[in-house]
Amino acid sequence: MAAAADVEVALRRLAAANDLPRREGAALGGWRWTLRQRLTAVRDALLAEHDVHAGDGWLAARGGAAIRERHALLTRLGVLGSRALEDADVGAVRAEVARLVVDVHHHVQRMRDLAYDEVELELGGSE
Repeated sequence: MAAAADVEVALRRLAAANDLPRREGAALGGWRWTLRQRLTAVRDALLAEHDVHAGDGWLAARGGAAIRERHALLTRLGVLGSRALEDADVGAVRAEVARLVVDVHHHVQRMRDLAYDEVELELGGSE
């Protein structure tokens, strides 16, 4: 699960950048640029994520839902990347980034659960 670990590291760095104190002027511009770079790192880590492909119907459906969820997160990351640099309402950007961090954490956990279920299915779990 190296890709999930990469996403986790990128998320921690994004959350830390989002929590940095910000000041007006050049410091605010630096914060915006750092935030944009961290958003890009999360996006790249999500793109490197491996899809779960299982032949079983219920697992395939969950895998499809996870892929759709990842695409929605990637779209949000793209929008936030632009907003981080341009949006005058810095508080709103911070709130949206914080929400995104939580949502990506949930996505990573769902992907881990899906990978676990796929292995359990292949090994013939106890059910």
